[in-house]
Amino acid sequence: MSIAVDVRDLVKIYPNGVRGVDGATFSVYDGEIFGLIGPNGSGKTTTLRILATILKPSSGYANIYGFDVVREPERVRRIIGYLPEDAGAYRDMTGLEYITFILGLRFRGKELEEDVEEAVKISRLGRDVYRPIRSYSKGMKRILNLAITLAQRPKLYILDEPTSGLDVEKSIEVRNTIASYSKSYGATILLSSHNMLEVEYLCNRVAIIYRGKIVSEGYIDEIKSRYSAKNLEEAFIYSIKESKTSNT
Repeated sequence: MSIAVDVRDLVKIYPNGVRGVDGATFSVYDGEIFGLIGPNGSGKTTTLRILATILKPSSGYANIYGFDVVREPERVRRIIGYLPEDAGAYRDMTGLEYITFILGLRFRGKELEEDVEEAVKISRLGRDVYRPIRSYSKGMKRILNLAITLAQRPKLYILDEPTSGLDVEKSIEVRNTIASYSKSYGATILLSSHNMLEVEYLCNRVAIIYRGKIVSEGYIDEIKSRYSAKNLEEAFIYSIKESKTSNT
């Protein structure tokens, strides 16, 4: 299998001396859904922001489909779609105006029309797409931004907590949509999530990150077997405990 994302010894040190990422190494295969999971403050979001070219690493290496995220950020941006955990939206625009505006930054003409139509369809907002975004719930805004990200059909989706703020029903819809896109378009998806059920449902492989380091990586069944765990949640807890013990 060819490698879509190659991360080696990635380090991010903030001005206050805090290490957001501390030597993370992992790979994502072309066409798979890969989960980056870990406790709050473990380095998930920092890693995804580096891959999305939002942050520059202090050292190490990150490559997306042959393009270096530091030396070739423009090329990387053309082939990724990034959904940040805290994605906002212009509150005075309608949903449709916002979709058209954001997609219009990347596409033109018939391609733009088709992608706007696709985003509206994915969002399932119905007539609400014509309402001002200031009237939307947090969940509606989340779905709106996810729809825009998916409709771009990049080679790599980077999704940071894609179902954050959604109720159970909407979360299931979003998970099914993500799985469908991966299957239909052969898209590669790198996502983070606190929901281990969600990760186990969606992902082929995962990397568990703790204190900026990858403490376990592999196919989910392999990781569960490694820790004699009944599910990914148990394996996640055991891997963190093991890492804490080895560092004391």
